[in-house]
Amino acid sequence: MATKVLVPRLGEGVDEVTVTKWLKQVGDSIKELEPLLEVNTDKVDTEIPAPASGVILKIEMQEGQAAKVGELLAIIGMVGENIESGKSVEVSKVSSTTETKPIETLPITQLATHNTDIGFISPVVAKIAAEQGVNLSQVQGTGLNGRITKNDVTSYVESRKSEIGSRNLTLATSTPDTLIKHTFIRNSIAQHMVMSKRTSPHVLTVMEADMSRVSKHRVANKATFERDGVNLTFTAYFMMAIVAGLKAYPIVNSSWSAEGVLIHNNINIGMATSLGEEGLIVPVIKGADNHSLLAMARSVNDLANRARNKKLQPDEVKGGTFTLTNHGISGSLFAFPILNQPQCGILGIGAMQKRVIVIDDAIAIRPMVYLSFVFDHRILDGASADWFLAKVKETLENWS
Repeated sequence: MATKVLVPRLGEGVDEVTVTKWLKQVGDSIKELEPLLEVNTDKVDTEIPAPASGVILKIEMQEGQAAKVGELLAIIGMVGENIESGKSVEVSKVSSTTETKPIETLPITQLATHNTDIGFISPVVAKIAAEQGVNLSQVQGTGLNGRITKNDVTSYVESRKSEIGSRNLTLATSTPDTLIKHTFIRNSIAQHMVMSKRTSPHVLTVMEADMSRVSKHRVANKATFERDGVNLTFTAYFMMAIVAGLKAYPIVNSSWSAEGVLIHNNINIGMATSLGEEGLIVPVIKGADNHSLLAMARSVNDLANRARNKKLQPDEVKGGTFTLTNHGISGSLFAFPILNQPQCGILGIGAMQKRVIVIDDAIAIRPMVYLSFVFDHRILDGASADWFLAKVKETLENWS
């Protein structure tokens, strides 16, 4: 009996997902627990595994389409199966130990179709036509009773390619522009950034910090941390400095509301993580004020690795009260980050460079970094913003 794949619940408060990529197509074989598709919620991509082995008989939700929890995604069964009803299951836990649970039984249609204009269409023919964007009504069938075969479709595709190639030879030699279609993540980032700029009056203040003490501490402790399986990065130090600043000035750990400024009791720091050309995502370290440097470094490693490997859970990108973005990784000295709404502030870290500075009227060379703090001017004024940033700077420069 065929199995229906339903939208699973991926986290608390997650009622809807967006289908971003089908890893299998109609007619493909699949094994139980093999990844079937990717869905996205809050910019987190999650793989949905197949709850049963068989062949993809039907795909109900197309890429880019939103689907609510419990809605039908696909049907898995056997080729040629004459199905009147199927067993519905939803993936209750997206992991290597996926469990399934029965849902109500609903009728489904057969994979092979019969169109009054073009006759019987086999699953293989339908799959090739869909992949190649072929309108089957334009294909001349050579099979029994004019039935369209696999060879008919492939021959049509090849002839169309030849026609296009010949047509292109007659065109001007100018190179056409290339359209890169927006991904779901890129669209989400764009919408969030535009909304943020429209919501808050953004103000930037910049200071620079001498990283000499932090650098020495890191060199002295890096090997010890590695023995515990932790890579001690500078990001962990910046996170700890932010915690110190937020504890000293709680007003920065806040959000604007119509009734007043909401100061958050928990310090949950988001860490902007690049996904390359796909964009970025901001996993959140919850309860950051309860972390030692070792625990902070371990959390930074874990979230960054799982973010890049698309292994984050939706809950892990929610609940942030402040954000850190390390734009200096790509060589940028300082920047003007955009607030991650509804947060009051975001701190940008520039590239660390050895620069000449004056210390006690003497010239010295020190590893320096620019700290770019962007804040919501409805909540903070210049003075209060600088007090916070000065505390971050002081924490870094006096690290022991």
